[in-house]
Amino acid sequence: MTGWRLLLTRPAEECAALAATLAEHQVASSSLPLLAIQPLEESPEQRGLVLALDRYCAVVVVSKPAARLGLDLLDRHGRQPPASLRWFAVGAATGALLEGHGLSASWPEAGDDSEALLGLPAFTEALATAEPRVLIMRGEGGREFLADRLRDQGVAVDYLELYRRCLPEYPSGTLARRIEVEQLNGLVVSSGQGLANLLLLAGDDWAGMAHLPLFVPSPRVAEQAMAAGAKNVVDCRGASATALLAALRQHPAPAP
Repeated sequence: MTGWRLLLTRPAEECAALAATLAEHQVASSSLPLLAIQPLEESPEQRGLVLALDRYCAVVVVSKPAARLGLDLLDRHGRQPPASLRWFAVGAATGALLEGHGLSASWPEAGDDSEALLGLPAFTEALATAEPRVLIMRGEGGREFLADRLRDQGVAVDYLELYRRCLPEYPSGTLARRIEVEQLNGLVVSSGQGLANLLLLAGDDWAGMAHLPLFVPSPRVAEQAMAAGAKNVVDCRGASATALLAALRQHPAPAP
């Protein structure tokens, strides 16, 4: 896998962790966070949802920030989740945070997205109650796919929104200069929002970098990238470091 010089675009803390893992496998990287996480101020609605966890048959946590902030909210209010409550994560890293908090969590092994979660037998089993209701912990204004599919099945869905995502401020041309100066030969995004921010920051420079291999976490984001004009999209089938490393093994670095 040597020869790769990747641009990492996750939130700063996650970029640092991913960069360290890649370095252990002799993969060079440069971090330019394109997502900043801003926790929302605690509201009466948030408190009400946390204090009414016994209404739900399952809680779905869609990201690591949602896990951290949701667990902090539980701790602040001394809320011990009901033993019967099932916890589900969209991705192994998010699931590990829940397990580290003493919760028994499940997540799909086949992918890090809502589609994979809907195919998880344990999730289907958790919904098999007389009046199923699911709480989704997420960021503000997230994707509606999971909730829409659950409601189609007669499941009531509530959102506990905990943060908003924003694009950090960078001077014009920052992305193109970083790629040129550090001779980067691959781009990595971990979500649809990350891709959108990459395109926004690239601006008119996107045409000159659209040929670079672009590593994405799912078929959905791959489709978005190709629609935006990306010429070489690699679907890692997951947002984890393990998934990215597996994709890098299968795709040799471009010739200098």
